[in-house]
Amino acid sequence: MESNPQHDDELVFVSDDGDVPPVEEPVQRAAWRVLIVDDDPDVHTTTTFALRGTQVLGRPLQFMHANSAQEACAIFERDRDIAVVLLDVVMEQEDSGLQLVRRIREHYGMQETRVILRTGQPGYAPEMEAIRDYDINDYKTKSELTRNKLYTTLTASIRSYDQIRTINAGRRGLDMVVRATSELLALSGIHNFAHGVITQAAAFVRGRPDGFICVRRPPELRDDNHDVVVIAAVGRYAPVLNKPLGQVSDEVARDALERCLREERHLFEAHGTALFFRSRDGRNMAGWLDTQDIVEGDLRRLLELFSSNVSIGLDNTLLFSQLHNYAYFDALSQLPNRRSLIQKLDEHLSGPERGGHTLVLVDIDNFAETNDALGHYFGDLLLQAVAVRLQLALGRDCVLARVSSDTFALLGRTEQLMPASLQALFREPFVIESQELMVSVTMGIAHLTDIEGNGSDALKDANIALRRAKMGHRGEYSFFTRDMAVEIRERVKLLQALRQAMERQRLFLMYQPQIDLASGRPCGIEALLRWRGDDGRMIEPDRFIPIAEHSGMIINIGEWVLRLACFQQVDLARRGFDKLRVAVNVSVSQFRHPRFIPSVVAALKDSGADPARIELEITESMAMEEADFINRTLDDIKVLGVKIAIDDFGTGFSSLSYLQRLRVDRLKIDRAFVTDIVGDERAGRIPELVIQLGQKLGLAVIAEGVETADQADLLRRMGCHEAQGYHFARPLETDALLDWLNHHSTASSK
Repeated sequence: MESNPQHDDELVFVSDDGDVPPVEEPVQRAAWRVLIVDDDPDVHTTTTFALRGTQVLGRPLQFMHANSAQEACAIFERDRDIAVVLLDVVMEQEDSGLQLVRRIREHYGMQETRVILRTGQPGYAPEMEAIRDYDINDYKTKSELTRNKLYTTLTASIRSYDQIRTINAGRRGLDMVVRATSELLALSGIHNFAHGVITQAAAFVRGRPDGFICVRRPPELRDDNHDVVVIAAVGRYAPVLNKPLGQVSDEVARDALERCLREERHLFEAHGTALFFRSRDGRNMAGWLDTQDIVEGDLRRLLELFSSNVSIGLDNTLLFSQLHNYAYFDALSQLPNRRSLIQKLDEHLSGPERGGHTLVLVDIDNFAETNDALGHYFGDLLLQAVAVRLQLALGRDCVLARVSSDTFALLGRTEQLMPASLQALFREPFVIESQELMVSVTMGIAHLTDIEGNGSDALKDANIALRRAKMGHRGEYSFFTRDMAVEIRERVKLLQALRQAMERQRLFLMYQPQIDLASGRPCGIEALLRWRGDDGRMIEPDRFIPIAEHSGMIINIGEWVLRLACFQQVDLARRGFDKLRVAVNVSVSQFRHPRFIPSVVAALKDSGADPARIELEITESMAMEEADFINRTLDDIKVLGVKIAIDDFGTGFSSLSYLQRLRVDRLKIDRAFVTDIVGDERAGRIPELVIQLGQKLGLAVIAEGVETADQADLLRRMGCHEAQGYHFARPLETDALLDWLNHHSTASSK
C-alpha cells in the first residue's frame, strides 16, 4: 500500500484555461458506462461530481464504482459492457491495478474496453513499461487530471472505444454474413434454402424467427391467382406455408411483400422488414420478418449485404434444384427416373418394407413400331397417357418411375401389383390425338425378398425376368427366380472366359469331311469352331456360340474362322487336295455386318485361296429374311466366285418362289430329318422332297448327321449327292485330317 493514500491519491482540480463543456439536458440515449476502481472514496466522489451531467459524443455518462480489484472483478463477472475503466495502480497490493488490467484483457476478454491507469506516485510504475506490458490505453498521474483534462482524456478513450466497437461489430457482422451464406449454400432444395434465410435473418436482428418467404413460380406454372407462393414459413406464420401470397391474412406483411416484389427493393418499416432477393431467371424471392423497430444504420447495411449474398445463393439453389430434377426425374413424364428408383429400392431393401413389396417392370409391346408408324410426337403422348393411367390406378402408395424409353417401373405392396390387375389396366384403348390405340404390355416381376444385393441388383433381376417374358409371347409376364440369376452369372462367366480364350488362342478349328455318295470319295470339309478350356476339356459349341453372337464377339471370331479356313484350303491344295472345297458357317450378325464382304475379299486375297473352293453356309431362316438385302449380298459374294449353301434346310419356312431367285449352289438337309429315315417311311419324305427340289432347281444336296451305312445307302438311292457325319468321320484336327485324307483318297482323286 502507498504510505499515505489520503494525501498521495488526493484528486485536485487546478484551474485551466478554457471552460468545461456546458452541462446539457440529458437525452434518452444509452449512456457510456465508466467504472471507477479506487480505494479512496474521495476519488469516486470528485470524479463523479466533476463530470456530472456531461455528455460525450451526444450520450451521457453512467458511473460505476469499485473500491478494490476484487470488487471490480465481481462487477465484470456479471457485466462487461463497460466503455472505460479509470483504474488506480495501488490498492490491496502494490500492483493490484496492473494485475487487474491483465485479468480484464486475458480472463474477461474485454479487448474493446479502454483502460486509463491513474496513480498518485508518478515514479512508482514506469509509464512506458506499464503501457507496453499491460495493454493500458492511457497513463495519468492524478495531479495532472484537471477537470478539463479528465474530460478530454475520457472523451478520447470513449471515442476510441466507440470506433473499435463499430469496427469489430462490422467485422462480426461480415463474419456473420459469410457464415450465414455458407450455411445457406449447404442446404439442398429451394424450401430448405428459404427456411434457412428466415432463420439467419432473424439472427441478425436478434429476434424470434417469425416470418415467411415467397417466390415467383416458374412461367409454365403461373396463373393469375397463384403467381407468388409461400415456400417457407416459421413461427406464427407457419400456417401460410404453400399458400399463394394473396391468401395470406396478415395484410401488413402481404401488402409489404407485394410492394417489395413490384418495386424490387427492400422495405424497412415500423411493423416489420421486407427483404428482396433477385434471381436471374425472374423467379424473384421476397421475405417478411417481424421486427420491433425500423432497422437502421449498420444493421440495415448488413441485412442488405446478406440479401445480396442470398440472391446469389438463390440462383445457385434454383440451378441445383433444376439439376436435381434432371438427375432424378424424367423430363417427358415428370416421373422419377432410374436413378431415383434405385434410391427408393435401396431404402425398401434395407427397411421393413422388404418383406411385402414387389418391383414390376412394365414394357410397352411394339412401341418402336408405333413410333415408326405414327411419329415420335404420338409416341410421347402415348407414354404420358400410360403414366397418367398407372398413377390414377395405383395412387401414391406405389412408386411409379420411367426407367427407359418404353419401360415403366412399379414399386409397391405385393397385393397391389398382381399381374392380372396390372394387365387389366390395358384392356381399354388409349385415345391419342382422337385415335384409339390398344396397347399390351410384357412384365418382369421381382419380389424384394428374392433380391440379393442393393437397388441396382433388384432392377437388374427384374430386367432378367422381363427378358425371359419377352422370349415367349408378347403380353406375358415372368417372375424372377434365383435360378435365373445363377444362369445369367454363368453366361457372364462364360463370356469372360471366351474373351480370354481368344486372347490365349484357345479357339481352334476342326474339320469334318464331306463325302460324294456316288464315288465314296472326299469332296469337301466343313470348318467347325471348337474351344478347349484351360483344363483341357472341350466346351460345347451350343454353349458358347450363342453367347458370342449375343455379345457381338462373333464378328471378329467369324472373320478369324474364315481367314483360317482360306489358309487351310491353300495348304490342302499344296498337298494335292486341290479339288476339296472348304465350307464355313456364317452367322446372322456376321452376314449383316457392313464389314462382311470386305472381310471375305481380304481373306481370299491374303491367303491366295481359290474362291471356287470356298463355300459359305447361311441358315435357311437367314436366307428368307430381308429379301432385297440378302439378294444383294449374295450377288456380291457370287461375283467373287465363292459358293453358297443353305444350311439346316427344311427347318424353316421357305418360299419356293423366293428360293428359286436365290443365287445359291447347295441345299443342306438338317440332321433332324436324317436320324429316323431308315425304318420310318414318313420320316424319309422330307429328305426325299428336299432332294427332288434340289434336282428341279439344279442345286446340289448334302445331308448332315449321317451315322449309319443304311442312312447313307438310302440317301444315295434317293438321289442325294453328298453327305457328312460320324459314319464317315468325326470332326478332325488338321494333322488327323491329313492322315484321314491320305488314307481315304486314291491317286486319281488328287
